Amino acid sequence: MEPKKCRESRVVRTSRVFPNDVNNHNTLFGGRLMSDVDQVASISAARHSRKECVTASTDSVDFLHPIRPSDSVCFESFVTWTGSSSMEVFVKIIAENLKTGDRKIAATAFLTFVALDDNRRPAPVPGVIPVTNEEKKLNETAPMRAQKRKERKKDSKELAAYLTTDKLVP
Repeated sequence: MEPKKCRESRVVRTSRVFPNDVNNHNTLFGGRLMSDVDQVASISAARHSRKECVTASTDSVDFLHPIRPSDSVCFESFVTWTGSSSMEVFVKIIAENLKTGDRKIAATAFLTFVALDDNRRPAPVPGVIPVTNEEKKLNETAPMRAQKRKERKKDSKELAAYLTTDKLVP
């Protein structure tokens, strides 16, 4: 399976911030941003693997600057690194003030997707070829994030062993 350049999985989506998209602080609702992040990241994963993909984890969403109704919000995503069937997808969220043209990184996110075969089992995915400095930096630092991801999953499984599924009766 031939590796693919990061740009082959790149997705760019820009939209406005409308009144029903904001919270009580008059900034973009975090849940709305997270839904949009998952949508664009899932397209990047599918473009890279050309297979059905499922979200395995949202590793992080870091909110760096508020996004206001006077802004547009641009989501850029691409696959930065792959395992045998998993793909790390980076999403960069850029807020642009539509009156001044000022742009800033409003948030960043890392998600992991798994490609599936026709039997819904994990399927092999191509490797990644980073080209730009941004892609190279994200690819170089991916193994460290992958290790943290494994540790976090192990911790989550250990915690789950102590959690109950019983219905609480008032």
